[in-house]
Amino acid sequence: MRFARFVHAGGVSFGVVEGDGSSGLTVAEIESIPFENVRFTGQRWALADIRLLAPIFSSKVIGIGRNYADHAAEFGNDVPKEPLIFIKPSTSVIGPNDAIRLPPQSQRVEEEAELAVVIGASGARRVDRAGAEKAIFGYTIGNDVTARDLQRSDKTWTRGKGFDSFCPIGPWIVTGLDVSDLEIRCEVGANPDAMEVRQIGRTKDMVFDVPTLVSYVSHVMTLLPGDIILTGTPAGVSELKPGETVSISIQGIGEIRNPVVSLE
Repeated sequence: MRFARFVHAGGVSFGVVEGDGSSGLTVAEIESIPFENVRFTGQRWALADIRLLAPIFSSKVIGIGRNYADHAAEFGNDVPKEPLIFIKPSTSVIGPNDAIRLPPQSQRVEEEAELAVVIGASGARRVDRAGAEKAIFGYTIGNDVTARDLQRSDKTWTRGKGFDSFCPIGPWIVTGLDVSDLEIRCEVGANPDAMEVRQIGRTKDMVFDVPTLVSYVSHVMTLLPGDIILTGTPAGVSELKPGETVSISIQGIGEIRNPVVSLE
């Protein structure tokens, strides 16, 4: 199933996305959050008539650094011997079509296209691989936007990855998806009809797979329902400029697009 959070004429709701393809999709409203028993209200909207939000509330977003060997290599880094984790604040999360805002403190902001794991109702605390798999609710698309110059100069990663709008998530959460070998694609450009491919990778090339990551993080911090783990990005990250749009698509999930604007 595909679960979305959206704004409609009557307020904000969760719903199930119905239909195939990119056109003619509808969103059927449900009574509560996706983790609970799905009960439909009977209200439905065409996707074109509502505004999608980030699909879930998260107490925290955990990033994984250098989880693709080619991305580590493009910056001259070794592959880590164990997952390299960091935190992005919940205030960095935005949804589809929301603007990535370039802060004046940075001279180089880059995109990072990533598969995002959403933790389910049980949460996860010190779980093994089997427990990690049970803790996963579904998957969505994430963009670990990074002020690369600040990441390098600060030595720690919090500021470079923590600005407001630096974590687009969406367009919805997909459950029951096999993510062992999916294509991740990122395109960037000022002309929506002539986007440049910046990143192409496959999830099979992760250094540490999804259950390993969930288990590892759960032995450091308790994962709460709705928490998100960004699983790393393939090579090809590049500088973002005002007026461009970032499009990230993952096979079996969909696409999220975000315009880039300057705060200056």
